[in-house]
Amino acid sequence: MNNIQPSLEIDVAGIRMKNPVMTASGTFGYGSEYVDFIDLNKLGAVVVKGITSVPWAGNSMPRIFETPSGMLNAIGLQNVGVDGFIDKKLPYLRNFDVPVIVNICGEQVGEYLEVTEKLDAADGVAAIELNISCPNLHCGGMSFGVDPKLTDELVKGVRGKTTLPLLVKLSPNVTDITVIARAAEGAGADGLSVINTALGMAIDINTRRPQLANVTGGLSGPAIKPIALRMVWQVYNAVSIPIIGMGGIMNGEDAIEFCIAGAAAVAVGTANFINPRASLDVVEGITEYLERHGMRSIEKLVGSLEVP
Repeated sequence: MNNIQPSLEIDVAGIRMKNPVMTASGTFGYGSEYVDFIDLNKLGAVVVKGITSVPWAGNSMPRIFETPSGMLNAIGLQNVGVDGFIDKKLPYLRNFDVPVIVNICGEQVGEYLEVTEKLDAADGVAAIELNISCPNLHCGGMSFGVDPKLTDELVKGVRGKTTLPLLVKLSPNVTDITVIARAAEGAGADGLSVINTALGMAIDINTRRPQLANVTGGLSGPAIKPIALRMVWQVYNAVSIPIIGMGGIMNGEDAIEFCIAGAAAVAVGTANFINPRASLDVVEGITEYLERHGMRSIEKLVGSLEVP
C-alpha cells in the first residue's frame, strides 16, 4: 500500500466537485428523500429528477418492473414543475454544501427555454442537465436526441438562455451516438451525460399483456453497463468536452471502468434503489483503487484505455 493520499476534487464542465461521483437523475428524487441514509455533503453533486414547465402526473401503474440484472421504468417524468421545484424543493437543497444539477425535460423547445430561464434566475442551481430523450411534439413525437438537427436546435436554444454549465444527457437509442454528441458539443454543451436508459419491454406470458402500463420503458442497471461503457468510449474519442458516465454503476470498480473508458465523472442511478448509500460506497471504492495504485488523482485514469 502506497502512502499517497489521493485527492478526488475535480472540475467537470465548470462544476467544482469534492469527488467525481454524482447521483443520476430520476433515481434520487429531489435529494431530501435520502437524507436519512446519506450525507449529501459527501457527494460530488446531486442531480435531481427531471423538471418540466408545469407539474406532470406521470404514467399509469404499473410503471416499474424488475428484469434480470436491471429494471424497467416508465415513470413518465412525474414532477412538481419548475415553479414548485424552485419554491418548495430547491430551498432545502441550499442547506447543503453540494452542487445541485437540475435535469430538465419538455415536449417542445419553448418548454425547455421557459424552464431554463427560471432556473438561471434561481439561487442555488449549479448546472443544468438537458434530457434530450423527450418526444418532440412538433416532429411527430420523435425524440430530440435521435436527430442531430433537433439536438442542435434544442441545445442552442437552451445555451442562449443561461450562462450556467450545460450538460446534455444522450440517449443510447440511436444509430450512432457520436453524431449526436458532436451536435451537442457544436451547439454549446459544456459536458455530456452518457447514457440515458435503453428502451425495452417485458411481457406477462399468462395474460399476454405488457408488464408496464406504458408498454415500453427505460432499462437501467447492470444489464446496460457494457452498452454504456462502449458508448462512453466512443463519445470520448469523438468530442473534446468532458463526459459523465452512467449506466449500471454499482461499485467503485464499475466507476473506474467508466473513467478508463473516458468518463471524467460518474453518476450512480439504479444502485440507489438497492442501497441508499451506493454513491458513497462508490466514492470509497475509487479512493481505495487510487491508493492501491499509488495515484494522486483520478484524472490520469480518464481515457487511459489501452486498445490492442
